[in-house]
Amino acid sequence: MNRLNVNKTVFKEAIFENIKNQFRKTIDQASNQEIFQAVAYAVRDIIIDQWIETHKTYEQVDAKTVYYLSMEFLMGRALGNNMINLCVNEIVKEVLDELGVDLNVIEDEEPDAGLGNGGLGRLAACFLDSLATLEYPAYGCGIRYRYGIFEQRIIDGYQVEKPDEWLKNGNPFEVRRPEYAVEVKFGGNVRVERRDDGTEHYIHENYQSVNAIPYDLPIVGYNNNTVNTLRLWDAEAIQSFDLESFDRGDYHKAVEQQNLAKSIVEVLYPNDNHYQGKELRLKQQYFFISGTIQQVIRKFKQKHNDIRELPDKVTFHINDTHPSLAIPELMRVLMDDEGLAWGEAWAICSRTCAYTNHTIMSEALEKWPIELFSRLLPRIYQIVEEINRRFVVSLVDKYGQDNERIRRMAIIANGQIRMAWMAIVGSFSVNGVARLHTEILKNEELKEFYELYPNKFNNKTNGITQRRFLLHGNPKLAEWITRKIGDEWTTDLTHLKHLEAFVDDEKAQKEFMHIKYENKVRLAEYVKKHNGIEIDPRSIFDIQVKRLHEYKRQLMDILHVMHLYNELRENPDRNMIPRTFVFGAKAAPGYERAKLIIKLINNVANVINHDINIHNKIKVVFIENYRVSNAEIIFAAADVSEQISTASKEASGTGNMKFMLNGAVTLGTMDGANIEIVEEAGKENAFIFGMTSDEVIQLQHERTYDPWDLYNTNQAIRKVVTQLINGFYAPENPDLFRMIYDSLLNGGGEPADQYFILKDFEAYIEAQKSVDIAYRNQGKWAKMVMMNTANAGKFSSDRTIEEYATEIWHLKKTSVDLTKI
Repeated sequence: MNRLNVNKTVFKEAIFENIKNQFRKTIDQASNQEIFQAVAYAVRDIIIDQWIETHKTYEQVDAKTVYYLSMEFLMGRALGNNMINLCVNEIVKEVLDELGVDLNVIEDEEPDAGLGNGGLGRLAACFLDSLATLEYPAYGCGIRYRYGIFEQRIIDGYQVEKPDEWLKNGNPFEVRRPEYAVEVKFGGNVRVERRDDGTEHYIHENYQSVNAIPYDLPIVGYNNNTVNTLRLWDAEAIQSFDLESFDRGDYHKAVEQQNLAKSIVEVLYPNDNHYQGKELRLKQQYFFISGTIQQVIRKFKQKHNDIRELPDKVTFHINDTHPSLAIPELMRVLMDDEGLAWGEAWAICSRTCAYTNHTIMSEALEKWPIELFSRLLPRIYQIVEEINRRFVVSLVDKYGQDNERIRRMAIIANGQIRMAWMAIVGSFSVNGVARLHTEILKNEELKEFYELYPNKFNNKTNGITQRRFLLHGNPKLAEWITRKIGDEWTTDLTHLKHLEAFVDDEKAQKEFMHIKYENKVRLAEYVKKHNGIEIDPRSIFDIQVKRLHEYKRQLMDILHVMHLYNELRENPDRNMIPRTFVFGAKAAPGYERAKLIIKLINNVANVINHDINIHNKIKVVFIENYRVSNAEIIFAAADVSEQISTASKEASGTGNMKFMLNGAVTLGTMDGANIEIVEEAGKENAFIFGMTSDEVIQLQHERTYDPWDLYNTNQAIRKVVTQLINGFYAPENPDLFRMIYDSLLNGGGEPADQYFILKDFEAYIEAQKSVDIAYRNQGKWAKMVMMNTANAGKFSSDRTIEEYATEIWHLKKTSVDLTKI
């Protein structure tokens, strides 16, 4: 059964057989989870022939392939996405209807594959979808985290992290590939042997090692026959049980290798605020990089005799700084395993690796202590030292003894290895992910590298896949759009521009807004079920959902809610459109202040939602365990998209694009891709406020900003900031939010109000007032939201990938012909 011959009768029989063979049951005895498994395996049967044929085709034409290296792939659920891309959604729905089974209920049985923290991992997932849809040969390469990102519970207003057991019932779409296993080594020492020809041979010994075992997942292209692969590496012990140690009574030693392997792939991004966490994170990064590069070289050599041809057939793309170990690991394989001299190896490596910088925030520009790095990866450290030595020599040749510049640019300095610098030096392309971000990299953060390598730097503005976030996530709007302008938008999002013909049409406006209302009802039902809170679908749904970080300024959002509540307490009859403020965010487990902001949001919600005197004019909701599957419901329901990061701090953002696509109006700063969103939709169709990136950067350089001036002169600011420490939102512990208060006014080891929340606060209040005024004119509002959807075409990941494929990777489209099967 493949996409070309699937029919209802065959598919129904496949479900019956899967339930019988896997669970020894008939369908009327099966649970929803068992039916999900049966349907998923039936869908996988459709995929398999295409999957095999795709890779056979790539081998026949010897296609150049990109290996997209990422510590994160936030894939979400696979079943619905695969059905849509296979174009069998309607058939499957009809089959299940005939069986008395609700497809939505079955889809809800699938856990999200939460192998990412936020935008970075979701972007990688969108890119894989676009690569397959555009018929480009590609692998995604990452880690099969057994627990993924944590499952977030909110208990007494606090974030509590629980294991995300996404593999508890298995993954029906994955295929274990033990034949591609490779050994990955840690620790030990390196011995040098001099050969008869005078060359040196490096021997790694006394190491610990694990087997890297790939698990492949299909990435289905939309309405074509291409199925690419996401390869996730799992770790297994070389020898899982040491019987000799067990017999001696050394039980820990008996399972030592098994525990090492288990720890590497246990959980996404362990806490790195302690030494053991840093060590484990570095192990994770090297583990999947070494597994990938060893296997790719092995595969390359099966068809090619000359390793020097590698750049013609392979690109390793480094998705943010985390996979930058690809550069020294590729050098190790080329020199130690393939016997190349340094110059030959470096020529290959620096033509094979490309790097995307996603942010200027410190956590992405990783630095590793030399002691940790050299002990854990001794051979890799030797190679990094030599890369650095040669790079420093080149700097001296170019700039002379400019010691200060060399210290700033050296890969190794101050007892640390700067991984972003390594990625820049060892790659042939360095790109930012929005026009503003790339300019900041070139003119501020990476200015000296841009001066050294101007031809390496380029911009690729991010995008999202419309198939996940409109076709699947908002089926009612997708159907309406197709009725109006046809279905070409599913593979060419610029076709949405044709919707502009309807933005002044009163009937079309009412249809669009009715769909929005139905999506708001859907979200209200979700909130009632999961939060126990009644929210009014006729209120303005003002939504901020994203990873919780201080620069994204969820704190400013909730301070504004506190301000609005203060005004309503003084004047409960104030004329305002009721507003529902929705938050969703996970904070990194070790990020104490971010977790405290979550507690503040929930405490504010608890006070406001129980105050009958304000007549339900404000409701506040914190959606627990924000993830891809509930994000689809949230984006479709939003009226206002909160994109309020401190200007110059957000590289791009992709949530802003998902909201725009689904007909929400951006309330934001001129930061990241917001600038390009406003250019496309028109400034009149957004609410823009706050300092520009130039103003922020200037303030940071001048260091003259003192938030106490605002606290002492602005009564609105003074009141909400004081409420952080006067017990208003924490009567049993008035000092609970003092850390937040101090971050705004006193700093405490860092600049006070370093993300300029108070500086932008008054402008934010005025922008929020503009939202209230605009929403009162429903005809005008309908036109605004329709203009956003109509002008979202630029922000498809298909466009982004087309640019990567043609301008960086130089891939060729490779079609798959199923008629030969």
